[in-house]
Formats: sequence, structure tokens, C-alpha cells
Amino acid sequence: MKKIIKKIGFTRLVDFGEAPLVRDRIASPKFTTGFMVVEVLIAASIITVSILAATAVAQKSIYISRQAFHTTQAAFLLEEGAENARIARDNSWDSAIGLNTSEQIGIFTRTVVASNVNRDNATKDISTMGTNDPGTKLITVTVSWLEGGTTIIKTLQFYMMDIFS
Repeated sequence: MKKIIKKIGFTRLVDFGEAPLVRDRIASPKFTTGFMVVEVLIAASIITVSILAATAVAQKSIYISRQAFHTTQAAFLLEEGAENARIARDNSWDSAIGLNTSEQIGIFTRTVVASNVNRDNATKDISTMGTNDPGTKLITVTVSWLEGGTTIIKTLQFYMMDIFS
């Protein structure tokens, strides 16, 4: 097929070869009707994957937020258990000596235990060997709870002395 292009002042022949015939075959309805379905499927897949990813991120952030909330509550319960041990000491050293409590607070279990402390005979430092020091106790406050099928345990240990005798 030959096409005549007119320019200012002269005429020139241009040969397009088979290009117009190929273009007509590709653009015919027989070749273009399936493209709409493919485009819709690809768009639907992209939207579905995006929504699923957003849902997964939201679910994970809710889980992490709840876990942080429970960890903060556990920290407050640990501190409260330590304060209860100090109040018991302030009221009577005998009540602090026998301190061994466990209580359920919501989803949390708090345990406060007073243990004997040994001192080295030569240096009077706290050690695993030596003689028992009746004026010092090791207080262990433990808070545990179930989080996603796993038991989480937080512990606070400190030494408490009979400062009022």
C-alpha cells in the first residue's frame, strides 16, 4: 500500500509495507475482547492482596498493643508487690519474715516470697554460703499471665533489711 504525503512544494511517496494490515489484525474485536477480563482480574487481585496485607498489619498491631498493655500492667503489679512487702516490714518485721503470698488479679497471678539470706562470716557480704542473717530477706515478686498460649513471667528481686530494730 502506498500513501502520498504532500509537503510544501513537492510530493513524496511513502511505503508503509505490511504495517497497516498488522495493525488492523491486532485491533480487531477478535483479538481485544479478552483483554478487559484480564485487566479486571489483575486489578481485583491487586486490591485483594492490598486488603489482606492491611488486615494482617492491623491484626499484628492490635496483638502488639495488647501485649504492651499487659506488660505495663505487670510492671505496676510488680511495683505494688514490692510496696506491700515494704509496708509489711514497716508494720512488723515478723510479718515480713513470713511473707509468702499468691493472689489472682484479673489475668495476672502475683506471688511475693521472702527468702533467707546468708552472709559470709569474714566479709559480712551476702553470699550463697555462710550463716543466716535474720535481719535481711530476699524478696521475690513474680507476676505471670497467659499471652497467646504462652505464659509470660516478670520478676522483681530486692533485699529488704530490718531497719527498725
